[in-house]
Amino acid sequence: MIHSIGETAGKVWKFLNEKGEANLSQLKRGVKADPNLILQAIGWLAREDKIIIGKKGRYITYSLQR
Repeated sequence: MIHSIGETAGKVWKFLNEKGEANLSQLKRGVKADPNLILQAIGWLAREDKIIIGKKGRYITYSLQR
């Protein structure tokens, strides 16, 4: 399971690197993976201090740490 989360974290990172910023709905559409794995991947990247979690209006947004 850890391997799947790590692979999904790589997909999320790549998507955010290309798009710049996304909310969870955009990530789910853009990253072809189980939605639960996407959430776990976000946690993985956050724990490694690789992403910024922000808020725009009523949406939580994700972008890469630069």
